[in-house]
Amino acid sequence: MKTTLLEASSTSSPQATPAAPERTPDYAIYKPNARGTGGVVRFGLNRSKAAVFVDAASQSGEKQFDWENKITMKWGLSDLGPVLATLQGRLPQAKLFHQSEKANSAFELSPREEPERAPYLLSISRQDAGDKSLRKVIIPLTHGEAAILETALRAAVTRLLRW
Repeated sequence: MKTTLLEASSTSSPQATPAAPERTPDYAIYKPNARGTGGVVRFGLNRSKAAVFVDAASQSGEKQFDWENKITMKWGLSDLGPVLATLQGRLPQAKLFHQSEKANSAFELSPREEPERAPYLLSISRQDAGDKSLRKVIIPLTHGEAAILETALRAAVTRLLRW
């Protein structure tokens, strides 16, 4: 299924009540480009699974993304800490690695010092154990996008802790 940039990115559980949805609306960062090498990364809080889900898809056309072959990572509190610390300038970069029988997934967030480029680079990848195929999405983040992401992840920590 290919999703266009104009389609809604927020999802809610059909059984969720308006007061406390199981999954909150997603924060998606779309980065299509003229070369067709862009991507999208979206972050969504799932209270019932006590996790933030990070989905990424490669650009598959003009303002279209390949959601059928998306990469998904499930983050717990131990994953949120390094990402927040990097966004706050406390760590030089965040590197997360998840290993399972089916695949290995990696996430990296690095600040960049080049003034003509976006201040952050976000990378998420997945290598399937069976055929060793690798999928990777890399997008730049602006200061504004990083600020919103930090705010969203801080709120996710609060909600996951139920404070």
